[in-house]
Amino acid sequence: MGKLIVSEWITLDGVFDADTMNEWFIPYHSDSRAAYIQEGILSCNAILMGRKTYEMLAPYWSSLKNNEMGIADKMNNTPKYVVSSTMKKADWNNTTIIKENSIDEITGLKRQTNGPILLIGSASLVHSLMDTDLIDEYRFLIHPVIMGNGKRLFNDGMMPKNLKLMQMDTMDSGVILLWYRST
Repeated sequence: MGKLIVSEWITLDGVFDADTMNEWFIPYHSDSRAAYIQEGILSCNAILMGRKTYEMLAPYWSSLKNNEMGIADKMNNTPKYVVSSTMKKADWNNTTIIKENSIDEITGLKRQTNGPILLIGSASLVHSLMDTDLIDEYRFLIHPVIMGNGKRLFNDGMMPKNLKLMQMDTMDSGVILLWYRST
């Protein structure tokens, strides 16, 4: 049975806007943060994402052919699932589009996958799954920046969610890893 892991990079105030990553993500690079991200990708057996995240990642990773950053081969060869009602086709190797009944399809994906299913980015998808029992873990890399505005992972009006802290680490650059299990 697969374990669905939401893995997000965010600021202290919950911003995870890809358009502003030069301000909050890039300045806090460290070897420990890179190793953590690499380990998470290498250990997954499937990747789940929404259309916007797919459209951001596919052109970049699919163009890499020499296992750049130690994860390009994994990104290109791991089964990928994109939840989208509007995508017509997915050209990135090993990608399946989930067009309808996403909750049922993801439930089935968890049943057929042995090991971690990594859900990256994809705020709308994360929001749609938070009220289900499908998310097993949340792993946040929290960057020591308060952006004040931008796309946030958590919206007002979301249902409360109780979590159990499994691990907390500080990276070399002041980035904090918070790893929670759904209760």
